[in-house]
Amino acid sequence: MGAPAGAAGMTEVAFHFNAPDKLAYVCRLARKATRHDVHVVITGAAQDLRRLDRMLWALGPTDFVAHCLEDAGAEMLQLSPVVLATDPSACGHRDLLVNVGDTVPEGFAQFAKLVEVVSQSDQEDRSRARDRWRHYAAHGYDIVRHDLVLREGS
Repeated sequence: MGAPAGAAGMTEVAFHFNAPDKLAYVCRLARKATRHDVHVVITGAAQDLRRLDRMLWALGPTDFVAHCLEDAGAEMLQLSPVVLATDPSACGHRDLLVNVGDTVPEGFAQFAKLVEVVSQSDQEDRSRARDRWRHYAAHGYDIVRHDLVLREGS
């Protein structure tokens, strides 16, 4: 995971802070992205991805988000607009990477955009997010900050 080649090809990094429920927020984010024909890879711990898989299947018929897990097979991975993967670098899509994990995702610089989702109340999650923020800043990434509490209140 090296530094980006140059400003023109740099991954856009955004932090979405104060998510009351990280996985519910990611469901909405994935739905919105796919409605704009953006392919999404969501990465994090395996147990979080399994929970997210169940949540995506439970969405209502008008909110359904077609998705698969990383072990679905090459054809399904290519056809699915949303892929849940512990190793995002192995996925073919490169539009949007959403991180619900604790660490900087391997291969994030291959994506056009990275969204880091940060909990509103989990202080450990917030602390790890600050570490990731410092990592991206130290490697020359401009970071966009979105406060979800302010967004919902406006």
